Amino acid sequence: MKKIIYSAVIVSTLLVAASCGSKKEAKNKEEYVANESTAAVASGAGDAIAAGEALVKASDCKTCHHKTNKIIGPSHTDVAKKYDFTKANVELLAGKIIKGGSGVWGEIPMTAHADISQADAEKMARYVLSLDGETEK
Repeated sequence: MKKIIYSAVIVSTLLVAASCGSKKEAKNKEEYVANESTAAVASGAGDAIAAGEALVKASDCKTCHHKTNKIIGPSHTDVAKKYDFTKANVELLAGKIIKGGSGVWGEIPMTAHADISQADAEKMARYVLSLDGETEK
């Protein structure tokens, strides 16, 4: 009887621990729930930004970046604040996504993502650059 009670306590503890971890993961994922800039949608760029957001969500970006908080790399919002939302900066950041980079945000290099196409990297960059409310100039 004691073994059954002991087993039930262990199983209950494991279930609680597992559900707590998944709630934290779900909370982090909620940070990336569709949150398009109203100005971007009004300018007609909403579809490209939404596509970029979906690509960011599906990639490994969240391993090092968070929408609003610094993790290993800068937050995506800090990137948006640093760079004007221009075609040149979209291309620059797309290149960094594909080739990686270092030195701009500290000594830790950004991993290259050679499997991401230029077009997809540009969509991702547009999404990131939209996070401070700017529209593409």
